[in-house]
Amino acid sequence: MAIHDAKPAGNGGTYVPFDQRDGGTSVVFFTRDLSAEGLRKAFAKVADKLDGKVAIKLHTGEQHGPNIIPREWVAELVDQDLPEATIIETNTYYVGDRDTTEKHLKTLEVNGWTFCPVDITDDEGYVELPVEGGKWFDTMAVGSHLPAYDSMLTLTHFKGHAMGGFGGSNKNIGIGCASGKEGKKWIHAQTHDNGQSWGGQWSVAQEELMEKITESTKATIDHFGEKVVYVNVMRNMSVSCDCEGVAAAPVVTPNVGILASLDICAIDTACVDLVYAMTNAGLVHNHDLVERIETRHGLRQLEYMHELGMGNWKYQLIDLDNGEVEISAADAVAGVVPFEG
Repeated sequence: MAIHDAKPAGNGGTYVPFDQRDGGTSVVFFTRDLSAEGLRKAFAKVADKLDGKVAIKLHTGEQHGPNIIPREWVAELVDQDLPEATIIETNTYYVGDRDTTEKHLKTLEVNGWTFCPVDITDDEGYVELPVEGGKWFDTMAVGSHLPAYDSMLTLTHFKGHAMGGFGGSNKNIGIGCASGKEGKKWIHAQTHDNGQSWGGQWSVAQEELMEKITESTKATIDHFGEKVVYVNVMRNMSVSCDCEGVAAAPVVTPNVGILASLDICAIDTACVDLVYAMTNAGLVHNHDLVERIETRHGLRQLEYMHELGMGNWKYQLIDLDNGEVEISAADAVAGVVPFEG
């Protein structure tokens, strides 16, 4: 690891419309079917990139968290499509239900993640993966078990986040694969080259935090190359992350659907666009989530992924429910109904 003398860009609180983005386009598949069948339908569009020993990077949540992806959906996906796969996690930086492996394993049991193996990848320490082109890091500390896997499904509950603005595939990997006591500290605390943090445990925020999360993600996805795929579930989208468990803020954002892509930047950008598109569809129920994203400067995640060559922030949204035709974000949310709790 090295912390460089870098300055973050300053536009993470400003939404960039689709027609003002540069670069190429990637494909993002979309279904409104929020069920195990819908999850399998979306996953099928990217499944052929996975082989060998498959990891499923999933945010399994604090105990009794109400908004995590339903266990029965994931269980059916594993049973029918990935019978040899392993869910992977890392211990948390904060003190809670998952900051040690012993507590983490208990939480997994409480939350019902018992239908397939679960690997706490930093249980035996960490390894450092290179961060190519990073301005904050040269390497990132990830769980030492991570390199044992050949390919990875990033299965993400898209929602808000207290520090990141939103949690999509980028945060799921950037924070979720970073080792609990090393990588996560490097991301969240201002750190000298000798590894000592300063400015407080949570001293990094806004653009700098978004860029550090993204560089951490880059280390992992560069390691897997073309053998990492992304599925985002837009359901029960509180402004709070699943790391807040039962203390999460109430859900007021409408449910949308499930997305899948081979491009991490495209899928997270599409999810953000779908949230913003609710305004044009006459749904004001996105207000809290939009406010959370903008006040935390979470939009910097998207542009920085694009700048680092991690993917495109322009995309074709393909409707799996109606003949695989291209649709706009506004079309996708046209039938969304307000969340009623």
